[in-house]
Amino acid sequence: MVRVRFAPSPTGHLHVGALRTALFNWLFARHHRGTFVLRIEDTDVSRSSEEMSRSILEALSWVGLDWDEGPIYQSQRFEIYRRAARRLVERGLAYHCFCSPQEIEHRRQETQARGEHWKYDRRCLHLEEKEKQRLREKGIPAAIRFLVPDGLTEFDDLVHGHIAVDHKNLEDFVLLRGDGFPTYHLSVVVDDIDTGITHVIRGDDHISNTPKQILLYRALGAPVPQFAHLPLILGPDRKKLSKRHGDTSVLNFRDKGYLPLAFFNFMAQLSWSPGNEEKIYSIEEMVREFSLERISKGSPVFDLNKLEWLNSRLINELSLSELITYLRPWLEKEGLWSEELLTFRKEWFEKLVNLTRSRSRTLVDLSLMIAPFISDKFNYDPEAVRKHLLSGELDRVLPLLKEDFQKLENFSAREIEAALRERADREGIKAATLIHALRVLVLGRSVSPGIFEVLELMGRERTLARMEKLSAVRETIEN
Repeated sequence: MVRVRFAPSPTGHLHVGALRTALFNWLFARHHRGTFVLRIEDTDVSRSSEEMSRSILEALSWVGLDWDEGPIYQSQRFEIYRRAARRLVERGLAYHCFCSPQEIEHRRQETQARGEHWKYDRRCLHLEEKEKQRLREKGIPAAIRFLVPDGLTEFDDLVHGHIAVDHKNLEDFVLLRGDGFPTYHLSVVVDDIDTGITHVIRGDDHISNTPKQILLYRALGAPVPQFAHLPLILGPDRKKLSKRHGDTSVLNFRDKGYLPLAFFNFMAQLSWSPGNEEKIYSIEEMVREFSLERISKGSPVFDLNKLEWLNSRLINELSLSELITYLRPWLEKEGLWSEELLTFRKEWFEKLVNLTRSRSRTLVDLSLMIAPFISDKFNYDPEAVRKHLLSGELDRVLPLLKEDFQKLENFSAREIEAALRERADREGIKAATLIHALRVLVLGRSVSPGIFEVLELMGRERTLARMEKLSAVRETIEN
């Protein structure tokens, strides 16, 4: 049975590169009806925190990833790693190293000054037991290094194909530091063995770690899992995605109003295609279609424009009830929600959501567009005011248009449009001038769905009240 793991380090929030790794592991496990194990690699005690662990779990849950086992915390398993390292020493597959980091750095610099490639020179490999005891008595801490044998390590990567590494290019790497804390190589291999991991799916930056870890699996008498290394995600400048491209924290995208399914689709299609990039797939469809064989070797570009397009499309494809469920927390946060929106004002509210979602890229956009329909407390875009509300013609024509609106038998989109166009013709003013002015007065912005449908939903009373605010709104750009 397939068993995979995702093992983030809680030294920061979950970023999009790590999420893509988690997502591919999860899809692979679900496709094969296997097990998805969550492991928290918190061996770096000084930089790890419970807060970041909680943030990681929150981000995974938001996107829709659940786990079958875990979370397993490495910080609770230190003695297990130490026992494994001692067993390797007892079997002659590892040895104690008393060289301090300062000594090693000095020797490294000397070697590089001679123009030679540095790797650990095995100075401590042949120390006699008497000398080791003397060093221990002096209080000199000893690390444990793995003894890399001669030969070649080969493996068939499920993305990149056959890879071979000559052991001449590997140094005797540290398993246990002098302070007794395990290194990444030791802890990850011991945990993979203990949890029966069959496939290791991770980023390209781990390819260089793989030969060392394969040696460890074998030394510990365990089967070697299959490996699949994913191409790294690039920013729009085609350089490795990093903070210089903006906040890449997963929860940042939640807080900007992206829908979890849109984000899931976007992330899943970075290096893998389910077939039709124009379609938004359900999670069930992606599970059914997923395979490692269809992962591209090329590095994908993190294109926010595509994410916005997917999100906007999903906002328009969701049923009204689903969309309102996602929208409600945003309205609650702004103090705009009331239960009457789902009771006696339900029909009106559903029409409002249906109208405004067509111009919304995110839930933030949607909540901002809805706000003026529910509350009089909203901001006016200064640029929109300057562009559409400073014309002197408005002082003359708007009061007349207000009277026209008051006389309408039905304040419907059709009658509102007819009244506005008739008034524009009478006064020799472009209808667009009045349309743009009303949009800014009523909504505070220059972009919206069709203005006549907007005014119908806004209602006669609120529309007329905001038409009266022309002078006050103009003053907002002067103060």
